[in-house]
Amino acid sequence: MKKKFNFSAGPSMLPESVLNQIKEELLNWNNLGISVMEISHRSSEFEELAQKTQRNLRILLDVPSNYTILFCQGGARAQFSAIPMNLLKKPTGNIDYINTGYWGYRAAIEAQKFCNVNIVNVLDKDINGFYFIKPINEWNISKDSLYIHYCPNETISGISINDIPIFSETKILIADCSSMLLSQPIDINRFGIIYASAQKNIGVPGLTVVIIRNDLIFNTVSNYKKIPAILDYEILLSNNSMFNTPVTISWYIANLVLEWLKKLGGLSKINEFNKKKSALLYKAIDDSDCYYNNINYKYRSIMNVPFFLKREKLTYLFLEESKFFGLYGLKGHKIHGGIRASIYNAMTLEGVLNLIKFMNFFSRQCS
Repeated sequence: MKKKFNFSAGPSMLPESVLNQIKEELLNWNNLGISVMEISHRSSEFEELAQKTQRNLRILLDVPSNYTILFCQGGARAQFSAIPMNLLKKPTGNIDYINTGYWGYRAAIEAQKFCNVNIVNVLDKDINGFYFIKPINEWNISKDSLYIHYCPNETISGISINDIPIFSETKILIADCSSMLLSQPIDINRFGIIYASAQKNIGVPGLTVVIIRNDLIFNTVSNYKKIPAILDYEILLSNNSMFNTPVTISWYIANLVLEWLKKLGGLSKINEFNKKKSALLYKAIDDSDCYYNNINYKYRSIMNVPFFLKREKLTYLFLEESKFFGLYGLKGHKIHGGIRASIYNAMTLEGVLNLIKFMNFFSRQCS
């Protein structure tokens, strides 16, 4: 079978060594003679796996002792509801949501069901047509907001806030890190909550990581709305993230990915690799007369690289021909169009170079 490279935004590419290990262990996990998909989540073997996964994540991210790691279900979208429901005491509470694009905005719309939301629009476009993030001193932050929510990396548009915003110490900073968690070191101490769905850099769908400062868990009794138990952080904590049956295969694969990252040398090493891959791809776009990217250099994502053909009508042909080069999942999001190459941790340098090779080939054919 011809080797293929998966540039999908999620579910995304997995490391080849992880896929091989899954294949080897699928029918006989941990020498139990059964699959990890069949084992009870209450068994001592799975409990040991769950604890190991949490330890590995804590080590990789250098999670402080005053933070708790929860493994949740429902994807990042479930956290759009869980966060305001857990943190707010009354529906008249004010919160700020930074609108950096599709996901930042969707989180804000969901939060509006539970409280007053100040949507802070921070995107702008310069005279050359490049999108950028306004300086933080121009952000219309509420004086009395309990927390500020933002999405550091927008997977659809490929715009990224690379520096952690600094606000008043009285405000809780919350981040949807779904498409960038584990791609680089991050200072957990700067946040009240970080959350991420698994299907980008953590593993496969079915698992969502929530890293929350302990004082926020034990201060989450809502006085105005009953929280569904499956979304209640205190209940999840007291049940070791297993209030209901988790997706055991997702938990297992996440641990394999974490082990793979540790063997590579951790997040500083993978960040260097990610920067190298994205720099090569952006250079190929910028140096070409065929393609363009519309994000200001300072705010370009190293995880999701959208670009367009200057002759837009050739986009379909580009996508069709790319398949013959073993390139998969390059179609841009339906609301954005164009091409999107998601180059998460597992994307190899060979994959990026193959994409660039095809881009150059296609450019010559269509010039």
